[in-house]
Parts: sequence; structure tokens; C-alpha cells
Amino acid sequence: MYILEYIRTISMPILLLIGITILISFYVGKTMKYIKLPSIIGYMFVGVLLGPSLLNLLHSETQESLSFITEIALGFVAISIGIELNFASLRKLGKGIIFIIFAESFGAFILVFSGVYFLTDNLPMALIFGSIAPASAPAGTVAIIQEYKAKGSLTKALFAIVGFDDGLGIIIFGFAAAIARSLLMQESGGAEESFMQMLSTPLLEVFLSLVVGVIGAFAFAFLARKLTNKRDILILVVTLVLVVCGLSQLLHLSLILTNMIIGMVIVNTQPHSLTQSLHDKLPVLMPILFILFFTLAGANLHIAAIPTLGALGVVYILTRSIGLVGGSRIGAMFGHVEEKIKKYVGMGILSQAGVAIGLALIVKHEFKDLGKMIDGLGITTGEQLGIVVITTITASSIFFEIIGPILTKIALTKAGEISPKN
Repeated sequence: MYILEYIRTISMPILLLIGITILISFYVGKTMKYIKLPSIIGYMFVGVLLGPSLLNLLHSETQESLSFITEIALGFVAISIGIELNFASLRKLGKGIIFIIFAESFGAFILVFSGVYFLTDNLPMALIFGSIAPASAPAGTVAIIQEYKAKGSLTKALFAIVGFDDGLGIIIFGFAAAIARSLLMQESGGAEESFMQMLSTPLLEVFLSLVVGVIGAFAFAFLARKLTNKRDILILVVTLVLVVCGLSQLLHLSLILTNMIIGMVIVNTQPHSLTQSLHDKLPVLMPILFILFFTLAGANLHIAAIPTLGALGVVYILTRSIGLVGGSRIGAMFGHVEEKIKKYVGMGILSQAGVAIGLALIVKHEFKDLGKMIDGLGITTGEQLGIVVITTITASSIFFEIIGPILTKIALTKAGEISPKN
């Protein structure tokens, strides 16, 4: 006990802390193969161990100072997804992918909305939880695919789904949040903002993400063609991701959607040699970024939040899981996709963390002055809604970030897209 308390008081230089974190996470990740689990589960375990839940070496201030690593990692994940979305390959998968994306996103929204409304009888709360449900965590899926070198039609389908459903999720959230805001403003008798005014922000975000992504892709292609040494492509890729992630912060865009668009434009408009260079260079950086990303993700998972889940958290987890898996199945049936995609695609898209928590933080920040005052608590119904949402989403992310990658591996293995040796 005294040793634990002493460790929690240590103030360690940030570079030393990063080095120790990478070293421990790397070897703990390696041990996961002995119990047939993905390495990223080991990384997250180390994050929980070093985070505020236990040793507190990766405390909230340190996490804040290292948040840029998470954003850079997501930028590379998004480009990795984008360069897999070749339109010719997607056409081979058929229109079924579009059916799956819409069915799983709206399936999760409808079921979570219905479950939360039945439990709480609170329409704004049901709308918000329902609209956050479709958001996935593509990093977990991509990490599993790269770790086990998965290849096949299910792998391509997963790349497409976890990439596009975040864009669709942002639009669904924009609509639902606009309606929830309107309901809370009517409740308090305040000046009502028009529906189109409220909806303009998420639509503008998606549009600008597309514009910045397209410009970034053609700028990269132009500069890459000027390089005589193809090894310099790596420097250009890192520069591109840093610039685009920075612009996404500055303009309040979705860095996942923006970087994914870059990859998509490159793979569909540029010579195969350039796309192959990206395929060759990205794996050089991804492993160390995944170690840091998932260790920091683990540090963000506060074990103390688990008891706060309660009935609302259980309903959210169950309805979101059923909505995504069932919706994927229904979309696959209507889209007449390959049997293994129909059977296993829903298992590969359950991960949820960063984007969902980001949307929950938006609610907490933007809804705090909405609604009527609650007697005895001194806060508005909007502020109470924000607190409930961020607490529940953070706690449920612990479940989804652990179970999601495990189920993704199982799905790809059953589909025959992971070698038995792995």
C-alpha cells in the first residue's frame, strides 16, 4: 500500500515516462498471444495500470499533454482506411456495403433511442444516446487487421464500414442534437433557434472535411511526384497527417473523416505506384503509434466509473450491440452480400471510444445552459443531461474497447481471413 502511494506521488519527466510506457506496453502486448488475445488488450491493460485508476503516472494532466499523440494516431488510422477504399474493389463487394452502413447505424440509433426512452421517459436524453450509438472506434478494428495481416472480403468490408459510419454518425448526431436542443429550449421558454440553424454546424463540418481532404490528397500527390527518392514518401506522409490534423483542430473538423477522404482520393485518382508506396510506408509507423494510442486509451478508462453504469448503462450496451449486429445482418440480407460478411461483419464494428466520448463532451459543454433549473440541485436539465451522457458513455467505452477488438479477431478468424498461425 505504501509503495503504491509513493509511486502515485512520483513526478517523472515526460520523455522518461513515454519511454517506460512504450517498453512495458510492448512486452505486455507480446504476452497476449499466449492467451489468444490481441496485443492492444495488453496495451490498454498497461494504460489502466499506469493511469489514474491505479498508479496515476499517466494522470489527467499528462494525458492532456500527450493528447496530440492520439490525434496523430487517428490521422494515420484514417488514411490507412482510406487507401483501402478503392471504388473498383468496393464495387466487387456490391451495394450491400451501403445497405450495411445505413442499417447498422440507424439500427443502433433506433434501438438505443427506444431503450433509453422506455427506461427514462426523457426524449432529449433518448435522442442524444441514440445519436451517439452509431459512432465507432476504427482504430481498434484497423489495429487487429494489421496485427494479424487479415485479408479478404470481410476485411475490406470492415475498412469501408468503420470509415463511413463515423461520417454518417456525425450527421445523425447533428439532427438528433438539434431536436434535443429545441426541446430543452422550449422547456425553459428561451428563444428558439431554427432547426436549419442548428443543423448547419454538423453539415458544414462534413462538407469542409470533404473539401480539406480532397485538397490535401491532390497536394500530396503533386509533391510526391516531384520526389526522386521514394523513401522520402514517409516524410511527406507524416507532414501531411500533421498539417491535416492541425487544420482539423483549427476548423473544428472531423480528423477521421478528413484523413480518410485523403486516402480515398489518392487510391482512386493516382497511379498504383503512389498508392503502393503508402501501403509500404504506413506499417513502419503504425505499430508504435498503436502502442501509445491504446495505452493512453487505457489510461482514460477509469475503473471507478464502472459502478456508475447502472440500468442506463446496461440498456445502452445491450441495445447498441443488438442494433449494430442486427442492423448489419439485416443490411447484409437486403444487400445480398457474401455469406461470411453477412454472418460476421456485425462482430467487427462494436468498438467505441474517442468519437463517442467527443460527442458526449460536446453535449456536456453546449447543453449546460439549456432547460429549466432542477430544484435542489442548482443545475439545468441540460447540464444534468450532459453529466449523465459523459459518465455513461465513458463507462460503457471500457466494455466496448475490451470486447470490440476481441470480437473483431474472432470474426476474421471464423471468416478464414486470419492465418491459423496467428
